[in-house]
Amino acid sequence: MNTKERLQELSNFLTAHRSRIQPQEVGLLGGSRRRTPGLRREEVATIAGVSTTWYTWLEQGRDIKMSVQVLDRIAMALQLNEDERQYLFSLALEQPAPATFVDQIPTISPALNRILTELHDCPTIVSDRRCHIVGWNQAAAAVFLDFAKLPELERNMIWLLFTRKELKSLAVNWSDFAKGFLSMFRSYYGQYVGDNWYSEFIEELSERSKDFRAFWNESDVSTAPEVFIEFRHAKVGKMLFDLTTLQVQGRTDLRCSVYTPSIGSDTDTKIRLLMSKLGE
Repeated sequence: MNTKERLQELSNFLTAHRSRIQPQEVGLLGGSRRRTPGLRREEVATIAGVSTTWYTWLEQGRDIKMSVQVLDRIAMALQLNEDERQYLFSLALEQPAPATFVDQIPTISPALNRILTELHDCPTIVSDRRCHIVGWNQAAAAVFLDFAKLPELERNMIWLLFTRKELKSLAVNWSDFAKGFLSMFRSYYGQYVGDNWYSEFIEELSERSKDFRAFWNESDVSTAPEVFIEFRHAKVGKMLFDLTTLQVQGRTDLRCSVYTPSIGSDTDTKIRLLMSKLGE
């Protein structure tokens, strides 16, 4: 859309959401003299801590200057959810909103758990925005590690890639494999600048692994790297995969890393053999 259309949509969006909030919801008296539903412009301006004139210009779709901080206050005043907040930033600044972060442990939905099960011959790992492993299927446990036997704090894909010898020896092109995950990790790091966990994790792993230090300093970034992987598994030998990383839609940043056996290889047969031996 052109600038005129974008600003008109911004005007419509703000007006619609202002009209949905009842004065009582924000501690104001409703009264009987309100000619339109919802809050008045001056009430939104007061809640957001901006001038009534500035907010009026914003809602009128004027091409005015605005900051991320002020838009965040407008989003809170209008009680926007995360998707609506992102839409506001796209219209107002033509850029995504900074990610909000809630320090909570994500959960695997029944639907996602079923997907893990259905991807029987494709090792699949679900990780969160910190690359903590929060879900996996039997094929992943057979090819990589039995994650259930690891302490929960160690179930982090970045940590395991740089600290476990069996994973480093597994991938023939380990450098590409590790860099692909690390570039995705850096994209999260850039989104969640308010989360001190990243700085602490990076410092700790930098002390532990010189490879991590070297790769981290290359500053590669990718939201969904696609990598061809060749494994040399200790039990079944050569295995070829195409790695595809998919974002799980929803309120939490979850990613599915799916290792699809390469067409023309016997990798799927070897996966089934490993899975048959998993409980032995």
